[in-house]
Amino acid sequence: MTLFGSTLGVGTWLLLFLCLGIALAFEFVNGFHDTANAVATVIYSKSLKPGYAVFWSGTMNLLGVLVSSGAVAFGIVHLLPVDLLIHIGQGVGILMVISVLLSALAWNVGTWYMGLPASSSHALIGSILGIGVASSLMSGKGIANGVNWGKALETGGSLLLSPVIGFVLAGLLLLVAKAFLRMPELYQEPLEHRPPPWWIRLILIGTCTGVSYAHGSNDGQKGIGLVMLILVGFLPAQFAVNTHLNATRVQATSQAIQQMEAEVQAVSPGVGEREALLTNLASVRTTLASHGDLNTLSNQEKQDIRATILSLDDKLNKFAKTAMLPAKEVAALKKQRSTMMSVVDFVQSWVIYAVALALGVGTTIGWKRIVVTVGEKIGKTHLTYAQGAAAEIIAMLTIMGADRLGLPVSTTHVLSSGVAGTMVANRSGIQPATVRNIATAWLLTLPVTMLLSGLIFSVCVASTIKSSNQEPARPVAVNLPAYQRVIR
Repeated sequence: MTLFGSTLGVGTWLLLFLCLGIALAFEFVNGFHDTANAVATVIYSKSLKPGYAVFWSGTMNLLGVLVSSGAVAFGIVHLLPVDLLIHIGQGVGILMVISVLLSALAWNVGTWYMGLPASSSHALIGSILGIGVASSLMSGKGIANGVNWGKALETGGSLLLSPVIGFVLAGLLLLVAKAFLRMPELYQEPLEHRPPPWWIRLILIGTCTGVSYAHGSNDGQKGIGLVMLILVGFLPAQFAVNTHLNATRVQATSQAIQQMEAEVQAVSPGVGEREALLTNLASVRTTLASHGDLNTLSNQEKQDIRATILSLDDKLNKFAKTAMLPAKEVAALKKQRSTMMSVVDFVQSWVIYAVALALGVGTTIGWKRIVVTVGEKIGKTHLTYAQGAAAEIIAMLTIMGADRLGLPVSTTHVLSSGVAGTMVANRSGIQPATVRNIATAWLLTLPVTMLLSGLIFSVCVASTIKSSNQEPARPVAVNLPAYQRVIR
């Protein structure tokens, strides 16, 4: 069977479509799990009927994915160690992706069923960390080499800081509104069967629109990154490099690499891996310069240049720290690395459309459980108009800011924390049992998804090894440990 210019067995194609289906299912569940936060305020304030609210939110989620930058997508992917990203072939790569998706999907569905606004971002990141640690332990390298811990700390920092920002700033915004907007109707609970004044409805619909758009732009990219990882794993010859780069961009990349060579050359010999970096940079630059069109690269050359660029990016990051480069040079090097990474970090248009559709449609289904929790069970009183607007404004700005920085944040965490912050600022009080359940789910998300994905991955690898050991021995793998055989 031939597709995307590749001929593979029927079984492999079926497995590819299964992985893609699970990835899109994750985004579908993400839609009704996370985006329910965005529609809670407009539904409880009677600003929009539920059907109209979820349809509008779904449309804005879809739009957010379509115009996203892609920076968050690759921030998620690069949580994995470079070795795994380089060797993500039809062995361990497939098992890795399946384990990540099944673990995150199971946790999302479970917390949704319990009505807990847990974080899809946390679930996905925990699952990625779990298989990274498991694969490293199984290969005998220890926990330290199983994950890109620098990227993990950066991502974890954004996930931990964003709820604090939501709680504090939403509460402050409510207090500022009370001080300057002397409109009693803003601070009253919505009246039963009566919509708010038109101007309040306009504000709340606007904040719902902003949060939904921001959620699509940030969370949708996580699904995009996973789908691209699946495609690279199954079809490296077609998706290892961005063959859509035109001659001008290829030339710009070659120039950026040449600038990096000059910066590395200026450092004293023997610092870091200076000589190896210079050799590899020159190799990539020469390859790009001799192929204005990356389509002319052979399949093996595509895979080789991808592996070299991924390794270079990681080593250049470490080199900048070892060489203690000035902040200005570090910033310049980071920009040049980003230009170089555009050769391998790219997104196919149809992937964006598929993820956007899955997230948008998912938003319109199954939203009620989370909406009830956000609207009724966090505080001891129902949301007022001002509380809903304050929480959503802060959530929207926080998520959009994180999106520009290429950092994943949790819509659920930011908005739920914002609602709690407004309840405290309003002296309405919060319901301890609900907050305790939400906090427990937040705290358990990372360890549980790490454990779950690690177990799934380990069982899959063990089953594959057992199956391969029953087959006639192949000379090329005789001297390799069983786990390495699966990787290669």
